[in-house]
Amino acid sequence: MHDSIAALVEREGWRAEGDAARVHYDGGGDRFAVEFYATAERVLYWTVPASGSDGAAESDAGAATAAPVPRDRIPDPLRRRIREDLDAAGVDPDVERREL
Repeated sequence: MHDSIAALVEREGWRAEGDAARVHYDGGGDRFAVEFYATAERVLYWTVPASGSDGAAESDAGAATAAPVPRDRIPDPLRRRIREDLDAAGVDPDVERREL
């Protein structure tokens, strides 16, 4: 496991998935998955389908699949939190701003 991934999983909500770390964020009625890829040094944002009270995804076809989200549509508080987590894990926080 990459040192940066190991350090991120020490932060609240992060979990390791191979060469990546992922955290979920719920805010303002939106759900996002945020992924940091250590090898590529990139952060990706995805919308995440909402779950019903029984844990099943909503039946709305538009909410059934995760989809990538451009950085400019991500709430500033979330982007700040991701940069803070990266910095605390010893990763250059500017990685969050890198485009694919």
